[in-house]
Amino acid sequence: MPKRPDALETVRLVLEILKRIPKNRKVSAPELHQQLVDAGVHRELRTIQRQLDMLAENFDIERDDRNRPYGYRWKEQARGFSAPALTEQESLLLALAEEQLRYQLPASLMKSMAGFFEQARGNLRTRPNAQREREWLGKVRVVSTTQPLLPPTLKAGVFEAVSRALFENRWLDLDYRNAQGKRGNAEVMPLGLAQQGPRLYLVCRFNGFKNERSLALHRILSVTESGRTFSRPREFSLERYDDDGRFGYGEGKRIRIVFRITKSAGAHLLESPLSRDQEVKDLGETYEIRATVVDSGRLKWWLRGFGDEVTRCTEVIS
Repeated sequence: MPKRPDALETVRLVLEILKRIPKNRKVSAPELHQQLVDAGVHRELRTIQRQLDMLAENFDIERDDRNRPYGYRWKEQARGFSAPALTEQESLLLALAEEQLRYQLPASLMKSMAGFFEQARGNLRTRPNAQREREWLGKVRVVSTTQPLLPPTLKAGVFEAVSRALFENRWLDLDYRNAQGKRGNAEVMPLGLAQQGPRLYLVCRFNGFKNERSLALHRILSVTESGRTFSRPREFSLERYDDDGRFGYGEGKRIRIVFRITKSAGAHLLESPLSRDQEVKDLGETYEIRATVVDSGRLKWWLRGFGDEVTRCTEVIS
């Protein structure tokens, strides 16, 4: 016989439901059920439905029963449950965080926070005292340092499965097609997720190997969570993986380079050096730059991008 939830558990469930009922759109019991599951609150769908019906009878919550599943939202004049707890500043923070952290947090966590993000957007849109916060959203922007590209399309469910397995340290079975068009299946250990411009990459180890590889998420055709867990390798560091130039087609080899660049093209290197040991010599019309950097394809593309502005680029032994 299933254990009957005590009063405290019921109160906690009701509070979690109330926090997730929106004001500007309707939400169904299945949607709330999934949000709660993603937040780690596991209850049967029928239980959620019963609680919603009870709340609609006792709170300023509107139930739309014209179609199934029923839709629920706070009535137009209702203040909602958690609206007073979110200030204008907190609403602004959440609105910015939703955009910037979309692919930096597990998909389940983003889904569980959907009600709070929606409430934050609603606060900024409707509160008279939030004018400056509304304006701030149009005053800041993350800009690209390269030619802007549209993000590639991900297959349905890929990001959710990958982020969940990464969060829970579970093996993944992938059907993958590489950049050359070769297709194959593999079992991989997910170790990190990186966003490079509009693209997302999974850093992983193939089963039976000790080295790491980066797989573009948009090239994953399908993914299945095996259910098997693993112990995350202590020697692996995503930060070190990046520092070694692995996302820039490098293998971690560091070299000492020297090149000359016109002052108009190289002025920014005096403000943002290539390395901490960078040396600059003023040669009149050009600068001579010496720096220790990771040897990578990205370095070569960067230098080539200056065209005739860069000359006498060589590798030296320091």
